[in-house]
Amino acid sequence: MSLLAFFAAALLLAVTPGPGIAYVVARTVAGGRAEGLASCLGTGLGGMVHVLAAALGLSLLIAESATAFALVKYAGAAYLVYLGLRLLLRRAPEAVAPDVPNALASQGARRAFFEGILVETLNVKTALFFLAFLPQFVDPAAPLVPQLVLLGSVCVALNTLADVVAVFAAERLLGSSAARAVRARLLTRLSGTTMLALGAYLAVARRD
Repeated sequence: MSLLAFFAAALLLAVTPGPGIAYVVARTVAGGRAEGLASCLGTGLGGMVHVLAAALGLSLLIAESATAFALVKYAGAAYLVYLGLRLLLRRAPEAVAPDVPNALASQGARRAFFEGILVETLNVKTALFFLAFLPQFVDPAAPLVPQLVLLGSVCVALNTLADVVAVFAAERLLGSSAARAVRARLLTRLSGTTMLALGAYLAVARRD
């Protein structure tokens, strides 16, 4: 029964909009499927950083130290706000190259990958979520670290799968019609606004 509860909660976490989904959608709009999938891989690796941190007790240190929590929290919030502003203030690509709406916005799969890692790694709420969530489903009689790594990896896999679905959904929505540029602009604005909101929320998040 606890295993079913774990999968249900992990699936709910995966489909809940957050910095990861907002970022991969923005990268898909900017550089197409290749950049979107690269960013998914990046957010997945960033999620594994939190899994290992929770398993090794580093997340507990952040949760108990006001200074460490504040440093990670404000770094993550500032980075999300930076990404959001960059999206919202970016020059409309169709005004320069109507036939290639993504040309100037694309930054390459490599950069999308590394930015994806940063977006997820600097999300302190993910660290605290794993710290509070995963221990509820472990067997106290068995070694703790392998269980935390396994459960956390399942959460990250589901999150990454949700991000991949978001990439294909965004690509399909854009399509190849004459309305592509308009849809791209709307998705970019939505992603940018979401990142700004999440950054503001993270900045005022309390340790409890």
